[in-house]
Amino acid sequence: MMKFPTYTTPREKLWFYTYRVFCGLVLFFLVAPLIVVIPLSFNNSVFLQFTSEMKFFSFETWSFNFDGYGTRWYKELFGICSANSGTTVCTDRWMIGFKNSAIIAIFATFFASVLGTLAALGLSNRHMPFNRVIMALMISPMIVPLIITAAGMFFFFAKVNLVATLTGLIIAHTILGIPFVVITVTASLSGFDNNLLRAASSLGGSPLRNFFKIQAPLIAPGVIAGGLFAFITSFDEVVIVLFVGGPDQYTLPRQMWSGIRNEISPTILAAATILVIFSIVLLSTLEILRRRSERIRGITPH
Repeated sequence: MMKFPTYTTPREKLWFYTYRVFCGLVLFFLVAPLIVVIPLSFNNSVFLQFTSEMKFFSFETWSFNFDGYGTRWYKELFGICSANSGTTVCTDRWMIGFKNSAIIAIFATFFASVLGTLAALGLSNRHMPFNRVIMALMISPMIVPLIITAAGMFFFFAKVNLVATLTGLIIAHTILGIPFVVITVTASLSGFDNNLLRAASSLGGSPLRNFFKIQAPLIAPGVIAGGLFAFITSFDEVVIVLFVGGPDQYTLPRQMWSGIRNEISPTILAAATILVIFSIVLLSTLEILRRRSERIRGITPH
């Protein structure tokens, strides 16, 4: 039971519980579609529906029923699907899409983390001229509608022969990920004590050595958090790929989008389930890093 201070009024207690119930309902409304997708991904049927065999528990016999569940669509996702006589090798298009998404996301995250950190270091300097204008330009990819950004990238990349190339996709996803790194690193630098760098300089430390030995470890949670946001954004991106990518640069989200257009296959649900689990792991990592950053800065995590 929640313990309230002695001066808490009944109205304040009612508002406390009402607010939390409302937040719980909103959270359930947002998470409910994910709850439906996960069991459907283990369906043995070729249709996106709950079949009669998928009744998990029978109250009549008080027993569990697993006849309607299986890993058929996960096997197809990873290139192996079930057949009546055994297993047959299916198309590897899903795994190639996953591989392309991972390669693009890793390189885009690296470049976005490096460039975003350097930009945040410059923008956090109070002597930086027009820092507000530059900050607005840096985070504009988060504000401008993605379809406009994708169209602009297509016309620009077409002039420099970067359309339908892996390099073009990496550059485009790097541009989308930089704003996340700039925002998180700038927030970390707002609580950084610059007297530490001055003390290190007075002891003979070079600017580069002071950065890697003092400043970098303290802002590392912000850099990692921004990098994870950039990775998630790149891995889930489909609009940029449709504009900039070619037929050989299809990613996992593009394969899912094509599957919805051409044929509705439950393999999409298996891929979506893996992406949901992957996102939960990354978001949990972000929360751990946030709490660690607060402890380093002397703030009680909440």
